[in-house]
Amino acid sequence: MNLNVRTEKPPVRRTLAWAVHVLTASGAVIGMISLVEILAGDFQTAALLMMLALAIDSIDGTLARALDVKEWVPRVDGRRLDDIVDFLNFVVVPVVFMVATGHLTSWLWACIPVLASAYGFSQEEAKTPDNFFRGWPSYWNVVAIYAWLLDLTVLAGTLWTLGLSIAIFVPIKYVYPSRVSILKRTTNGLGLAWGLLLAVCSAAPDWSRSYSLPALSLLYPAYYIVLSFWLGGLRDFTRRLGKPGTRQ
Repeated sequence: MNLNVRTEKPPVRRTLAWAVHVLTASGAVIGMISLVEILAGDFQTAALLMMLALAIDSIDGTLARALDVKEWVPRVDGRRLDDIVDFLNFVVVPVVFMVATGHLTSWLWACIPVLASAYGFSQEEAKTPDNFFRGWPSYWNVVAIYAWLLDLTVLAGTLWTLGLSIAIFVPIKYVYPSRVSILKRTTNGLGLAWGLLLAVCSAAPDWSRSYSLPALSLLYPAYYIVLSFWLGGLRDFTRRLGKPGTRQ
């Protein structure tokens, strides 16, 4: 009986592992379609597609760890695949979105976040051993959607883009939402509610603006920044102070 179980399970597990890789790779297709919609001027659909890509990115890593994908499909580097798709959906697509929606003073400004994020993605410690992002994690999709929903001025959009591009180089630790150890359920629960609210705002931008829903949804990014400072930046700072040879 035990031998039969062992011979039946691996093909199923391997298929599920491949399914997770396909799910991750599907984000690239969504990114391509997003670019087509942006070029067609359908920013509403493009924003919803960016939210869909964000949703996939939020769950594929958890699924990969749960199904032990690395063991069952060792020839495919899931982290590299994820980085490729993320660079498209978190950087290229939203930056093009911001250019098309007119939230940058010139398309030349779009080069700055692309170059800065290329640096950020290429760093060996972009994700730390204790499961944090080091440097601002290039959430340009979130920035682009908010710039559109809040109808930021061109100057404001450009200044935010410049400031956050610089933040990529500042080695502050930011929470990795799906792998945070403290307040994990709270963070993921609030993140789910935020994602659904932002999707509603993207689907009905004029209606949501009339009820100030985009502004209300900013409570979660504010929570994320505070949590990152508490768990990452502040703890990192106090840990350095506590090292031998330093003042305590």
